[in-house]
Amino acid sequence: MKKQSLLFCILAIMGQSLFAQTTINRDPEIEKMVKEVSSDSLKAYIVQMVSFGTRNTLSTQTGDPKRGIPAARNWVLGKFNEFAKQSNGRLTALIDTVTLQPDKRRIDTPTLLGNVVATLKGTDPNDKRIFLISGHLDNMRSSPTDRIGDAPGANDDGSGSAAVLECARIMSKHNFPATIIFVTVSGEEQGLLGASFMANKAKKEGWNIEADLNNDLMGSNNSSETNIIDNTRIRVFSEGLSVLDTGRVATNIRNLGLENDGKARQLARYVKEIGERYVENLEVVMVYRNDRFLRGGDHSPYVQNGFAAVRITEMNENYYHQHQNVRMENGIQYGDLPEFMDFEYLRKNTAMNLSNLANLSKAPSMPEEVKIETRKLTNYSSIAWKAPKSGKVKGYYVLIRETTSPVWQKKIYTTQTEYNLPYSKDNYFFAVQSVSETGNESLPVIPGIAGR
Repeated sequence: MKKQSLLFCILAIMGQSLFAQTTINRDPEIEKMVKEVSSDSLKAYIVQMVSFGTRNTLSTQTGDPKRGIPAARNWVLGKFNEFAKQSNGRLTALIDTVTLQPDKRRIDTPTLLGNVVATLKGTDPNDKRIFLISGHLDNMRSSPTDRIGDAPGANDDGSGSAAVLECARIMSKHNFPATIIFVTVSGEEQGLLGASFMANKAKKEGWNIEADLNNDLMGSNNSSETNIIDNTRIRVFSEGLSVLDTGRVATNIRNLGLENDGKARQLARYVKEIGERYVENLEVVMVYRNDRFLRGGDHSPYVQNGFAAVRITEMNENYYHQHQNVRMENGIQYGDLPEFMDFEYLRKNTAMNLSNLANLSKAPSMPEEVKIETRKLTNYSSIAWKAPKSGKVKGYYVLIRETTSPVWQKKIYTTQTEYNLPYSKDNYFFAVQSVSETGNESLPVIPGIAGR
């Protein structure tokens, strides 16, 4: 009897331990894609980009096949076209151009600006959503108008452009209901000109961009001056309130306490959850700013046009290797050279992007008309919604978090289109996600007010 009792206790403890474990459910297709991300491929892309000498937006326009940003653009286009061969005709690529006139600031002569754009067409004709990943192909020395001297641009922003290429290489072999756009833009160092051209075009033509992941400076693991070395954390910057949130919209945000729940902030939460789900030994750190202090990036034109967009950037920047002429000075090597990069860190950050793009693109669209009942006082919170416009829905997640929490703390699965929660709307925020048959979640939707 004593032996049986002891065995029973051991089994009970084991059972409790197993029950307490957190199970991470990964989509096998996405998990496979993540494993395909190669540090060797990323390094090869960057070495090739550096070989063009300079990629300054103002650099030679004479058709030199080995130097300047036109040569770099043509090379990126060639890579996209190479990847297109494995896409069954779904990936197409082009260089989208516009001629810039002198602005007496960073453009001193008429200049042809070109964004290299590859579009992986979605397989569902009813799904109009677009998910976008970007990096900027151009770079600079200490002066943004120095078009002559060598400017390696390995990390700024060879790293973001390499991530775009690697995601295109891997994802072009797979099918997604929604459309994915891979783009390397020009003119970032001249004032976000390429991104502004594309974002304004998207707004004018009514593109349904649900998320833009902008990658800029994401391949170096150490900081100048403070000498911090860390390749386990990556920052995602997001704005809390949109410049378009004015009038009655702004009043509603204040009344409901939703200052921390704008489109970009919701996307940042999503990036953190999905990135950490699929990439080992990586923490996605949300920063509650649209960008670094008094600085800007290519996601900003999308934000200003009402799209959800975030900036993804390494945790610790090294200013010896950013916007610097290559030189040795006081024993310090300056310049944005490949030898100062951590390609394993870049691999993880690229995989984080890929997992988010894939999960978003495989998910159904967001649930429609999400509403919370407020016509009577109760400590329960009743939420109802309608099915999404596109995608095969297996069910929904109702998300819950305390008002002070930066991330969603609880997810409740249901196959219904309404849910009665034993949580007071005074103390918690809620949202609803659509879930596909393979477990991929849409972006969350914060409920509006029912009966008003």
